[in-house]
Amino acid sequence: MRPQLRTNLLRLLKPRHVAVIGGRDAETVVGECERIGFSGPLWPVNPKRQDIRGRRCFPSVGDLPEAPDATFLAVPREAAIATVAELNAIGAGGVVCYTAGFGEIGGDGAAAEAQLLEAAGDLAVVGPNCYGLINYVNRLALWPFAHGGSCPGFGAAIITQSGMLSSDLTMSQRSVPFAYMISAGNQTVLRLEDFVDVLSDQTEVRAIGLHIEGLKDVARFEDAAMTALRRGVPIVALKTGRSAIGAELTVSHTGSLSGAAELYEALFDRLGVITVTNPAQLLETLKFLCIAGAPKGPRIAGLTCSGGGATMLADHAETIGLDFVQPSPATAEALRRQLPFTATVSNPLDYTTPIWGIPEKTAPVFRTFLADRYDAALIVQDYPAPGLDESKHYYLNDAASFVDAAAATGTPAAVCSTLPENMDAETRAFLVNRGVAPMQGIHECLNAIAGGAWYSRRRGAVLAHPPPSLDVRPALSRPAIMLDEAAAKARLSSAGVPVPPSRIAGSAAAPMTASELGFPVAIKMLSERLPHKTEAGAVVLNLQSGEDIERAVTRMRRDVAAYDPSALSDRFLIEAMVGRPVAELMVNLRRDPQFGLAMTIASGGILVELIGDAVTVLLPAHRAELEAALGRLRLSRLLGGYRGAQGADRTAIVDALDLLARHVADTGHDIVEVEINPLFVLERGVSAVDVLMRVSAPIAEDA
Repeated sequence: MRPQLRTNLLRLLKPRHVAVIGGRDAETVVGECERIGFSGPLWPVNPKRQDIRGRRCFPSVGDLPEAPDATFLAVPREAAIATVAELNAIGAGGVVCYTAGFGEIGGDGAAAEAQLLEAAGDLAVVGPNCYGLINYVNRLALWPFAHGGSCPGFGAAIITQSGMLSSDLTMSQRSVPFAYMISAGNQTVLRLEDFVDVLSDQTEVRAIGLHIEGLKDVARFEDAAMTALRRGVPIVALKTGRSAIGAELTVSHTGSLSGAAELYEALFDRLGVITVTNPAQLLETLKFLCIAGAPKGPRIAGLTCSGGGATMLADHAETIGLDFVQPSPATAEALRRQLPFTATVSNPLDYTTPIWGIPEKTAPVFRTFLADRYDAALIVQDYPAPGLDESKHYYLNDAASFVDAAAATGTPAAVCSTLPENMDAETRAFLVNRGVAPMQGIHECLNAIAGGAWYSRRRGAVLAHPPPSLDVRPALSRPAIMLDEAAAKARLSSAGVPVPPSRIAGSAAAPMTASELGFPVAIKMLSERLPHKTEAGAVVLNLQSGEDIERAVTRMRRDVAAYDPSALSDRFLIEAMVGRPVAELMVNLRRDPQFGLAMTIASGGILVELIGDAVTVLLPAHRAELEAALGRLRLSRLLGGYRGAQGADRTAIVDALDLLARHVADTGHDIVEVEINPLFVLERGVSAVDVLMRVSAPIAEDA
């Protein structure tokens, strides 16, 4: 971000004075600034009105006492462009451009948006076509609707690409501490990554929430997310919208395994960004991170006054990788002395109703239980509804005992209701003030803890070995052509990726060539028009003699002619058969126009589309990242030697992946896509048995 633009964004976020330009919407914004408690000068601008909500209107921007730090703009499109230019000329800080009718409508809207960008200069413009921003800490609401939300002096900064969603989030009844809410709109000047960069440097911001429909600049987002990671500010992303990979990958298997959604997931994993799937989980995760902090690991302690609650905790924790570590022998013995005889010592611990709500009995139990030191702790409590709350003080007694025990050990802690609605606002406020997260929903609570624990581990790994910057240079504009398999394997072999020993021959010489190579062999017809030879009948395996070769060639000619006459050729690849593999992998590497180089690793052979066991990694990446991706496959157990079988050569697999990635990167943008399916994984080494490769067509020479 340009230095002056950054300075102006800070002026916009924390303004000394505010101008509000427009009519009815401007009047609403003045009311929202009053509601939140903005104490600085507030200057309405409207040549047709004497005042707005009792505040004198200025006829024009030129009549303002000085250049405003922040402006809310709600006027028609052409007037908005002219006003932005005027604000830029007088040295204003930033503008929330509520005005719509720009790039989002297509047609002349795109041209108007280009004019707005030119008019803005270094003016920090949010939008256009956005709701605006709320600064809960410094009490500013450039927001055209009634807003909710509260702030204890710190909280989450949320940036969304949906105006209505941002408004909905402010109205949530979850006691999420908000620091900022920003509706980014069209992102003509300021983009998500600009907000991430600046907001992660504000001490009041403890976590950042993003609603992402799409990123305009992946490289800039990578830089901003890495900055937040270094600063220790977690990012939680809700990515909406899934799309197909597009026509560029239709000839490969990868289209069914790795589309746009998988590329975003790979990007978030690379950068330590926690991902969630719905707005409720976004808020609950941000709440836990802001109030309790990110756990350092997955070891958690759970307390309930119900066997059913303990079971629900244990069941979900097991599916998401949290570990209810059982009490140590000394702790277990102490608990047996403190608990009623009906209680069973375990984690999660049902401390049973005979001692419920009695601080002198529950406090020692909670202190003893948490003495084993966990990464996070929670207690399940569903509070009674208003009018039925004569027993509420018992709940609060146990909550207070738990809060004290967690504070004594410095354990990130939560009080969690089974059902989201079963925790009242008063209780939530009490817990927030005590530094304990009031979590609403068992799954939401455990998911948030798991996300925070993953973030801590991932942050440590990324900071120890920061990934190289993504290569997102645009691909060559020339059309792509398919290489035949022999040419593709020659390129792989030159890169150091093992391929089977082979020869090329015509049909007449094929039997003798096979004999020289040594039986058994496989024979494949070579043609750029045969990306999937099995479907065309263009491959025959395990041939034992020259006669087998002759019969195979005859049948192959007939089958390929029926499949695609234009694919027929008299060139054959004859390969030595590779021994029985421990496993088969599919490896695809291609250039995405937005994300750059991406590698998908999957269960290979016939399992590619059958079970969808795949992981995508953005490149360049360290060897450790490739090895970690391999470990995330369900097939990984087989590679380790399943049920006493011989394990695979994992080092050789990672060597091949690394060599392939380096080779494609080193070729500039010549290679568009390469797919190995299968890559035979052997007890020692690997072998690329079948290869598909597309490259940019050579530049045509003048005749």
